Amino acid sequence: MTTTARETVLQRVRDALAGDPRPETAVPRAYRTGRRLPDQDRLALFVDRLVDYRAQVHTCTADSTAAVLAEVLHARGARKIGVPPGLDPAWLTAYDGQVVTDSPDVPAPRLDALDGVVTASAVSCAETGTIFLDGAAPDQGRRALTLVPDLHVCVVDGSSVQTGVPEAVARLLPEHPITLISGPSATSDIELERVEGVHGPRVLEVVLRTDV
Repeated sequence: MTTTARETVLQRVRDALAGDPRPETAVPRAYRTGRRLPDQDRLALFVDRLVDYRAQVHTCTADSTAAVLAEVLHARGARKIGVPPGLDPAWLTAYDGQVVTDSPDVPAPRLDALDGVVTASAVSCAETGTIFLDGAAPDQGRRALTLVPDLHVCVVDGSSVQTGVPEAVARLLPEHPITLISGPSATSDIELERVEGVHGPRVLEVVLRTDV
């Protein structure tokens, strides 16, 4: 039977571990947890981090969500947007463009025809300015939907913004596909020049609902 290179390498690792008499070492998990900030300070920190990452932030109340989303999409010239199947339809009542509901049957390359995507979010971290998307949630959609279009408009409820990473992660289900977003997709080329839109949306617009 022919042995592949992968099988050879793995067997060598197993052999090496089998000959190691040392017991398994428990990894300490003494993370700082339970940190809290006053609502105003926590949201201000979150916005500061998002702006530092070159995201655009729009604060609003729950009642003005539809109006703010329509304004943001209009300003970006988005005439055809994609949405996950469980997105609240009331959020787009003021938008007069074409709304396409995504499904797993839509090939990822076809998502490039969209001007943008609108999703909700699961939880966010103020300390790092990170937004977490739960791919199993019907209002956040599959990962491809938020990576292929060049514009991502993400609605964040103020109550879902946690102070630190441990507090945010504690609100997630580890078996679900999670996407972490810290500003628009960006990297640096060989000359350390910032390049945006290489691995995901070039533009991130965050609609932060401060009373939810």
